[in-house]
Amino acid sequence: MTRPPIESYVELDSTNAEARRRAEAGEAGPVWITAGVQTAGRGRRGRAWSTETGNLAATLLTLTDRPPAEAAQLSFVAALAACDLAETCLGPGAARLKWPNDVLVHGRKAVGILVESGSRPDGRLWLAVGVGINLKHAPQDVERPATAFADHMARPPPDPMVALDVLATAFERWRTAWATQGFPPIAAGWSERATGLGQRCEARLPNRTLSGVAEGLDLDGALRLRLDDGALERITAGDVFFGGA
Repeated sequence: MTRPPIESYVELDSTNAEARRRAEAGEAGPVWITAGVQTAGRGRRGRAWSTETGNLAATLLTLTDRPPAEAAQLSFVAALAACDLAETCLGPGAARLKWPNDVLVHGRKAVGILVESGSRPDGRLWLAVGVGINLKHAPQDVERPATAFADHMARPPPDPMVALDVLATAFERWRTAWATQGFPPIAAGWSERATGLGQRCEARLPNRTLSGVAEGLDLDGALRLRLDDGALERITAGDVFFGGA
């Protein structure tokens, strides 16, 4: 399957920031933008994301006709592609997915995904689908335990450009399924690799914290949380913690 072209830089402030600058200048893509080092990488909710040499930082700049809520489903596409890359390097079952788009390798976070968007004059959306992968190094001073592919490999991890080729090809495969069949195949693929479904969890939302059992994905990607009183809550934004982690 043909993937979009890749443009590589030695250093950028942020691949997502570069994608935004290009989008706001009228560029449409699709193109993957990658950098060997990010000096101001960002994760979800404004968190910093460190990119050391040997790790992968890449952003897909593309356009969509979908409304913003549907376009956001590409974060699940990116998570599945990153999971495919992890299994290519580490073997089947090494990676699991935690809502909404964390990729865990043997229980520790190895991938960060950040999707940003904006409106164009023609009414379409530009999308910046950012993916950061700890191939060689894992940060130590983070709130959740992190790991790198190298920690679980007897041989050196793949070069970032080699890894991006695998990631971008897998992304295109899942994106095509999403574009032609909607969210159901993405939800099915995600659920097969999900961790925590059927387990108790705590959902920390912007203005409150809820506890209950994670039942699965809704048709739009929201997490179904069964509260202790039997009520069903749809979680569309926030962080979910299982087993105190």
